[in-house]
Amino acid sequence: MADKRIFSGIKPTGDLTLGSYIGAIKNWVELQNDYDCLYCIVDMHAITIRNDPEVLHRRTLEQLAQYIASGLDPKKNIVYIQSHVAQHAELSWILGCYSMMGELNRMTQFKDMSRKHSDNLNAGIFTYPVLMAADILLYQSDLVPVGEDQKQHVELARNIAVRFNGVYGDVFKLPEPFIPKVGARIRSLTDPTSKMSKSDEDPQGSVYIMDSPDAIMKKFKRAKTDSLGCVRFDPDEQPGISNLMTIYSSVTGRSFDEITAEFEGKGYGVFKPAVAEAVIETLRPIREESERLLSDRSQLAEVYRDGARRAAEIAEDTLNLVRGKIGFVGK
Repeated sequence: MADKRIFSGIKPTGDLTLGSYIGAIKNWVELQNDYDCLYCIVDMHAITIRNDPEVLHRRTLEQLAQYIASGLDPKKNIVYIQSHVAQHAELSWILGCYSMMGELNRMTQFKDMSRKHSDNLNAGIFTYPVLMAADILLYQSDLVPVGEDQKQHVELARNIAVRFNGVYGDVFKLPEPFIPKVGARIRSLTDPTSKMSKSDEDPQGSVYIMDSPDAIMKKFKRAKTDSLGCVRFDPDEQPGISNLMTIYSSVTGRSFDEITAEFEGKGYGVFKPAVAEAVIETLRPIREESERLLSDRSQLAEVYRDGARRAAEIAEDTLNLVRGKIGFVGK
């Protein structure tokens, strides 16, 4: 029996954070031996907001380097850049004709983006969930690793697939969201009620994969905690400490009970630097390998070209089936 297929991707609209690593990439690395995986840099999604072209180009390559440096093996996985596989755009147009205005209007992130980008409320902000559905369905994906805030997009992809299959028969697999139990939602260091985000307006709230050790230590020492002085996991009463415990657990493998015992009676002045040191040592090899890859980009070019070729082969099989079902004349 063939391995189940996983598809996931991250937009290159900000520098990858510790939250990106723990919540997504670290889990991807753990999945690569058991699943048939495609990991994409979704640069087409990135242009719903205005970008500096040079920055988008830089971040796309940096993100690819960080994927590989984090342990994603391009031989075990298909790692590629979305815009290099034209089938994403073609299937998105087709699926847009099977998507309802009302369901797109109800998308939570459309409402959020409408508020944040009212000066640039372009059609892409409204229709990008259809492109996301195309990303997933194009590869007949079984599972989509997402955070809780992205489940709605997988549900939309399923709804579109069900609608299309209802007209033309079994064309698309129905994907399921795959949500890791731990580390799926790392919080901001300055506001533990909010997600650590690439687009955080407060850079002190996010630890970036490429941050220097000194910068990481300073951010953790300034992390918001409380006046209780005890290290225990209680997200309601101690959200800041609970967030730091989640981070520490994710990078060391220690349980919350073990962490509580380790820091019993030691206070936050000991705990916060310990978390910082654990994060520094986790990110150090990733940062150094990323810098090496970016210093000679021929290896990166080889990865994204091979990845695009392999992705396009799978994508074309799906699109040929779709084209035939809807009545397009074959090439």
